[in-house]
Amino acid sequence: MSDSPTQPNVPVPMVRLDDFLKREGLVGTGGEAKVLIQGGEVIVNGEVDTRRRKQLHDGDVVTFNGEDYPVDVASLGDPPM
Repeated sequence: MSDSPTQPNVPVPMVRLDDFLKREGLVGTGGEAKVLIQGGEVIVNGEVDTRRRKQLHDGDVVTFNGEDYPVDVASLGDPPM
């Protein structure tokens, strides 16, 4: 047994890839995000990722249309209604 105290489960800030694209203003709709992501046009941390619900965390980098967008979940604010 370990003598170290257990850490409570603290939620790690994250945003889904499709939401990130919308909140950054890179796409207009979730449908547009879906088509682009599933079409392989979005790169996450240097690799194509076709999962629109991919969880992004601070420090991840999304590349879209040749531009890099570092993920900073706190700076995204609340999702649009």
